[in-house]
Amino acid sequence: MSSLPAPLLQTHGLGLSVSGRVLLTELNWQVEAGQCWCVIGRNGAGKSTLLRSLAGMRPLETGQLQMLGRHLASWPLAELAKLRAYLAQGRVDAFAYRAIETVLSARHPYHDAHYWESAADMAIAHAALCQLDVADLAQRDVRSLSGGERQRVAIAALLAQQAQLMLLDEPANALDLAHQVSVMQLFARLCRDENKAVVMVSHDLNLAHRISSHALLLMGDGLWLAGTKEQVMTAENLSLCLGHPIERFEHAQQTLFLPKEAD
Repeated sequence: MSSLPAPLLQTHGLGLSVSGRVLLTELNWQVEAGQCWCVIGRNGAGKSTLLRSLAGMRPLETGQLQMLGRHLASWPLAELAKLRAYLAQGRVDAFAYRAIETVLSARHPYHDAHYWESAADMAIAHAALCQLDVADLAQRDVRSLSGGERQRVAIAALLAQQAQLMLLDEPANALDLAHQVSVMQLFARLCRDENKAVVMVSHDLNLAHRISSHALLLMGDGLWLAGTKEQVMTAENLSLCLGHPIERFEHAQQTLFLPKEAD
């Protein structure tokens, strides 16, 4: 009988701190294919720091991080880029790249034997731009785009990378309401239909609950809670996590979270 496959991502005793302040202690956690995780916490709780650590952009202080059962440091970068992708919270465009060139840059891990983009690369890039409703911006200088347009181009590049695990720092940032909903639904579909996995920082509790299967709450003092969204995203847990009373309502088969007014 074959053993179960290793989780896409797994942490053992992971600890994080910034300037002597403890953000996270003993995080024992795993992300499996098909799961969509939302990371929740107040400002400064360590959400972005955690995501950068998972992406290998910040050295681990304590504990271990594994991808598919292998320590992160043992992965060749080109192989790792095919397995996981990272969307930063913000970006600075110093050079005049076209939107299509920005998306095509995500195809570099697949250029084992050639330098120039292939017809298949172009097709994948254009399909990603279409998914994000920015195909008409393909030839535009990214520096000329609005914040929301630039964010959708960045997400298109993430999709073109075709990684199984996506680490997203506020993917709905700068998007208008319609695109917030469509982008979040897109990530939910990728997890459900293509067995991708998502770890996403979000401040919108309602959108996060709607698309997520699991939640990781960072309490800001080293403590954390992880589990299915039904287990973790309770009014009591969220109130403690966010430092403000939260009420939970059920309306028209939807779960809604609202901040309670101060007495």
